[in-house]
Amino acid sequence: MPASDLLIWLIALASVACVMLRPRGWPEAVWAMLGAGALVAAGLLPIADAVRAVANGWDVYLFLIGMMFLSEVARQEGLFDHMAASAARFAKGSAMRLFALVYGVGVLVTVFLSNDATAVVLTPAVYAAARAAGAAPQPYLFACAFIANAASFVLPISNPANLVVFGGRPPALMDWIALFGPASAASIVVTFAALRLVFGKDLRGRLDTPAPPPPLSRGCRVAAFGLAGAVVVLLAASAFDVPLGLPTLVAGLATAAAMLLAEGKGPVALARGISWSVLPLVAGLFIIVEALARTGAIEALAAQLGEAARAYGDAPTSLAAGAITAFAVNLMNNLPAGLIAAKTLAATQPAASPLISGAVMIGVDLGPNLSVTGSLATILWLLALRREGLRVGALRFLGVGALVMTPALVASLAALVWFR
Repeated sequence: MPASDLLIWLIALASVACVMLRPRGWPEAVWAMLGAGALVAAGLLPIADAVRAVANGWDVYLFLIGMMFLSEVARQEGLFDHMAASAARFAKGSAMRLFALVYGVGVLVTVFLSNDATAVVLTPAVYAAARAAGAAPQPYLFACAFIANAASFVLPISNPANLVVFGGRPPALMDWIALFGPASAASIVVTFAALRLVFGKDLRGRLDTPAPPPPLSRGCRVAAFGLAGAVVVLLAASAFDVPLGLPTLVAGLATAAAMLLAEGKGPVALARGISWSVLPLVAGLFIIVEALARTGAIEALAAQLGEAARAYGDAPTSLAAGAITAFAVNLMNNLPAGLIAAKTLAATQPAASPLISGAVMIGVDLGPNLSVTGSLATILWLLALRREGLRVGALRFLGVGALVMTPALVASLAALVWFR
């Protein structure tokens, strides 16, 4: 391997490791941009190529901004708190019923507002609801973490990684549902069953029935209607094969504007609540993966994938590719892994079939349920817990993840191949 290629790999691996581990407590975006800057400064990637790599992700940035506005509106207006409190009320003292309701709410939030919303916004609301009901919080908090990934390929809008893997142009809505519907159902059902087995002892007791939540405020009702309208817009855009970035941004801004007008508020507080650092994080990862592509690694992976498809057929290759991807994302996080996967699939000759592409994307989305470093959503979930004074160790998560993610992955990939 040439010295320049070796240096690219060293900088890339160090950057991704720092993104996952956050040395000195610095934000993930800082480490991604430092790695990207080091590659350009060392002459390993021409600045023109770095700029082009960033510009190629414009649809992903617009999608992220729109989704962050939608999630922040719902958070500030207490919509998720109301949903979680209502679930605790409807549980009527049953720990198992509360777990099922929380899981169901998590599915809805993930499917229509993305997995990051479930991790960041729903998690603290669920923790507060569990405490109010006198429940042991761990089963409900783990449900938030796992459903954030397990339900994240129900729709194209359910996970930003979906856009990344498909290069910003996922299949049209009906094609998406036909391809991923059975696999998504398998993922959701098996993840629920596995979590129920793991936390069975904690779900047998009786709980307190909390007081009913206060009525929805005017701003909260506006936020709810705005979110419903945004979902309709995004589903329509996906159905007509329109890139999702701009419709998501417009829907997010329109919902935010409606809420601000209804409440008579200014936009500053809303803007401050948005995690803008996600954008330079993604841009930095785009640059890092562009540099990795210059080492020939993408072409080598694409050649291996194409050869496997020719030798063994789509179904066996899909199963293998999905499983390998699922475990690989835990070594380097699913965002950079998704970017590498996108470039690999695009470079495969002959072109990778929808079945192989779908299996890889399932690995990117569902694989992170194995470890705390697998996805940005899980990292954000950990940060949400820390703000509540809670700690979940990496080994504890790995133990639960091995029991939950593995059967869900097998079931999802099997459903993808069986119902193709």
